[in-house]
Amino acid sequence: MGGGYVGLCGSSGSEDEAQHSAATAAAQKREERLRRFRELHLKRNEARKLNHQEVVEEDKRLKLPPNWEAKKARLEWELKVEEKKKECAARGEDYERVKLLEISAEDAERWERKKKRKNPDLGFSDYAAAQLRQYQRLTRQIKPDLEQYEKLKEQYGEALYPTSDSLLHGTHVPDKEGIDRMVADLEKQIEKREKYSRRRPYNDDADIDYINERNAKFNKKAERFYGKYTAEIKQNLERGTAV
Repeated sequence: MGGGYVGLCGSSGSEDEAQHSAATAAAQKREERLRRFRELHLKRNEARKLNHQEVVEEDKRLKLPPNWEAKKARLEWELKVEEKKKECAARGEDYERVKLLEISAEDAERWERKKKRKNPDLGFSDYAAAQLRQYQRLTRQIKPDLEQYEKLKEQYGEALYPTSDSLLHGTHVPDKEGIDRMVADLEKQIEKREKYSRRRPYNDDADIDYINERNAKFNKKAERFYGKYTAEIKQNLERGTAV
């Protein structure tokens, strides 16, 4: 009887241990699930926050002008240039010289090609196009004098900004520096105009060895470079004595 009681107690103890271990395992699984749930909840909140920030940033970008990135890069570059100029001025150096020392030959050649593509010289087409090209070149050379502008603003006040009722005839007298600048520019234009070669007159007696204007230009170039080498062949062909 005593042995049977001991056996019952032993089986009951093992069952209690099994139940306890099962409860412990279930509690651990529940804690693990809760921990993973909290992590997923935190990740969801973080993703929601990041998505909201991205939506706000995208809305800001859409409201900006189309070329904002290019303008921003240009402004940043101008600020860097101004800082570099101040540093060179503080050291007593010439900024243009320092800038040229930092530019490689490949970059200089690439910028020159880009400049030519941006404003190519297509030659003379008509006087209106030539006048427009000169106007664009002159306006690019204009550098506003902000100090003089502020002085005129203080002097004339609201009259500096004319309206349809303003009468400006005879009220403005240019200063000597402005007149000298205009004279120097006109003299430069005259000097440049004198360097242009005049239009070649058409020669009716010249041999016609072309089919159109483009072919005529090509033949002139070929004659200029290879004429002395092909003169004898050309004469033989014209005489009919070519071998």
